Amino acid sequence: MEVWLLSLIIFSSLVLLLCLGVPISFSLCGLSTIGIIFTWGPKGLLLLFNAAYAESTSFLLLAIPLFIFMANQLKFSGIGDDLYEMVYRWMGRIRGGLALGTVAICAIFAAMAGISSVATISMGLIALPSMLSRGYQKDLAIGSIAAGGALGILIPPSIIMILYGAMAEVSVGKMFVAGIIPGFLMCLIFMVYIAIRSLLNKNIAPAIEDQFTFKEKLVVLKGVILPIALVFLVLGVIYFGVCTPTEASAVGAFGAMGCALFYGKLTWANLKASLFATMKVNAMVFWLIIGALAFTNFLAYSEIQDLIKDSILSLEYSRWVILIAMQLIFFVLGMFLDPAGIIMLTTPIFVPIIVELGFDPLWFGILFVINMEMAYITPPFGFNLFILKGIVPSGITMVHIYRAIIPFVFLQALCLILVMLWPQLATWLPDLMITR
Repeated sequence: MEVWLLSLIIFSSLVLLLCLGVPISFSLCGLSTIGIIFTWGPKGLLLLFNAAYAESTSFLLLAIPLFIFMANQLKFSGIGDDLYEMVYRWMGRIRGGLALGTVAICAIFAAMAGISSVATISMGLIALPSMLSRGYQKDLAIGSIAAGGALGILIPPSIIMILYGAMAEVSVGKMFVAGIIPGFLMCLIFMVYIAIRSLLNKNIAPAIEDQFTFKEKLVVLKGVILPIALVFLVLGVIYFGVCTPTEASAVGAFGAMGCALFYGKLTWANLKASLFATMKVNAMVFWLIIGALAFTNFLAYSEIQDLIKDSILSLEYSRWVILIAMQLIFFVLGMFLDPAGIIMLTTPIFVPIIVELGFDPLWFGILFVINMEMAYITPPFGFNLFILKGIVPSGITMVHIYRAIIPFVFLQALCLILVMLWPQLATWLPDLMITR
């Protein structure tokens, strides 16, 4: 069969399966299996088994369950309550202070957990009722939590970065370090926007009336010590070459258990819940990886990947036009698919093209992650939007949540443009790091 016809059948079938609601991991696995049998016969299935075994036993991907476990331990540790109490006492009397502090807490959670759900759930349960009861506008309160929670995939450590690094053969340690400046730049952009809106409209985010003495403010700072120490421990051992990302994930998991123990939350029930939650998420991620590898190998050996690459490179457009087109594709896919699935679907096709065009795959990875952060709050299927809908008060509808995130999506797009225009925002720190 002609390669172009085979590629048309494969991608049409993939779109059909996704539209029917078949999980992307099973769609990729199923199509790859059928394609391999049709092309090479049953003997070709050995390719799938070898790829699945090789990735399932990869030392690099061992970091995924450990970072997931770290996030689940932090979720039960009670750190969020202490952090919000600190924000309440130190920033509450500033207009917009609670929203500003909420975004800052989300950034801290992002640097500890590696996934977005921990910050979104914690702040949705703790910060949202507090802001609404004190007269904060719904849109600002909801938007700051949804967008702040999404920082979890951009500020390292990040599960999404591990997946991209594994698929694109880019150093995960460098990916982590490359995400630091863009991540905190995104956080700063959110905070500047909230501060300006709060100053321009006195009623949108009023200051609280409670007053605290300097001693009372000083006491709550102890709640910051453990989170900040854990962040510097995990990122520091990677940056200075003391540990690989996988070893750092073990350090982080142990540190998270230490935090839970300090707060008196390291109970058998919490540990059991953390382990079960880790097992479920990890199983989902590894099925995605196996499906993606099967699909990637099929595309490579059937020459479909080369056909797509040559077709795009033959277009008489600037390489920047092609790069921007890829970003738009990511944005559209992010409205309908899970970010992990998008990585598995697009990385094997796009990264070779990016390398051929002379772009840095590390920098492209950060652009990709920023796009996936947008996907977490982009309707209709933004992951953080559905998390919030499950925990917000009954008077808040999905329409309220959709409306709340619109300005924050534009702010994320602004950060994406800045990193595109100044690649050094992503590449400067990795060039300085000590590698091991």
